[in-house]
Amino acid sequence: MIGILNIFIKKIFQTDEEVDWFLSNVCTHEWNEKQDAGRTFEDATKELLDKFPEHEIPINAWYGRWQETIGGPIHDTVEILKAIKESKKYRLYALTNWSAETFPWALDNFEFLHWFDGIVVSGVEKTRKPYPNSITFY
Repeated sequence: MIGILNIFIKKIFQTDEEVDWFLSNVCTHEWNEKQDAGRTFEDATKELLDKFPEHEIPINAWYGRWQETIGGPIHDTVEILKAIKESKKYRLYALTNWSAETFPWALDNFEFLHWFDGIVVSGVEKTRKPYPNSITFY
């Protein structure tokens, strides 16, 4: 959330209070989860612009500038992943709530994502985790 706050605090809004209001009332966590579950950015943005046309600039910035919110890899965690991969004792799989529209960028920018034997991306599967009854295990 720090990256998101940096964009909105430093580049769009004047105060922390304005940012808090925007995140609590416009680009909410619940709204964002729908993109993680497969809704397109276009549909999500249109929904908010219809409801909050006076906030067109920050709404468009949410996905227009989302890459600025990515702080980068957590290096210690990547080192642990590397050690597990190099041990060859385990197969590695990832389960992520990334949007189908943003995950290709992550693949292009984070080499460690290619170390997994498989990745399930919630936005591609059109569901998110945890979500009751979204996946059936046999």
